[in-house]
Amino acid sequence: MNKAQSLRVRVVLSVVAGVTVLATAGCGTEPTAAEPRMTTTVSAPDPGAQNGTFSVALPGSLAADFTELQQGLGGSAGLAIMPVGGQEMVTFGNWSTGPAWSTIKVPLAIAALRNSASYASYAAAAITASDNGAADTLWASLGGGADAAQAVQNVLREGGDVRTTVPKTRIRADASIYGQAEWTLADQVRFASQLPCIPQSERVVGLMQQIIESHHWGLGTFGSAEFKGGWGPDQGGKYLVRQFGLIDSPTGRIAIAFAAQPDSGSFSDGMTMLDKMATLISGHLTELAGGHCS
Repeated sequence: MNKAQSLRVRVVLSVVAGVTVLATAGCGTEPTAAEPRMTTTVSAPDPGAQNGTFSVALPGSLAADFTELQQGLGGSAGLAIMPVGGQEMVTFGNWSTGPAWSTIKVPLAIAALRNSASYASYAAAAITASDNGAADTLWASLGGGADAAQAVQNVLREGGDVRTTVPKTRIRADASIYGQAEWTLADQVRFASQLPCIPQSERVVGLMQQIIESHHWGLGTFGSAEFKGGWGPDQGGKYLVRQFGLIDSPTGRIAIAFAAQPDSGSFSDGMTMLDKMATLISGHLTELAGGHCS
């Protein structure tokens, strides 16, 4: 495909709760007004929407370029995109779900600061430096166990994530309780799209723009990004590396969630994969719809 050619796909989203959006793409030149646009039917995990359908213009050249990029990444990767305050979602790639790892520290910090502003320094360390000890203190401040899990889930629900559950007890001896929450990219990007709109989220969103320099890979390459990363090995020692956050576009703010699981299992290779995906996104910002809180 000639990258100078324009490619468009129109997706009709049939609103069905609990089903991940699947983005599809085809190649071709921009159709004239008389030519029909390609369509496909997919489902949107939006139980809050009215029954019926709505249309979203899929950024076609990004879909094509992502497919091309993924062929050389050397591992599994996934990407989900939504406008802030919006309902339209597109997803790409062959990775869709896994442990939240430290990305779950965002709703955890919001819940803890709502409970008591005295934990501000722990929230700052948990977000900006991904400090596990500080995050454990935040978890304990919410009562630990079922109480803490419910408090974090309540924040997720406010952000439109109606499915993710936070464990009440430790799943793995070498990992935090909360970090092993299964968090799909679709649910994570939906939460991100509402994150700045959630009451009392401002302090944590601000901390997401103060991430330490050594964590400035992936979304960290965008100067205005508010983001949080998470990473850790599976039982076989192979790393999953993921991030989510907010970036600027010409039309507003965009929520991004992406993840990489390199075939090598290396953390550094996972970071490199996210860097490459971030570079790809930066070249397609004009195709992506941004938004704002209502």
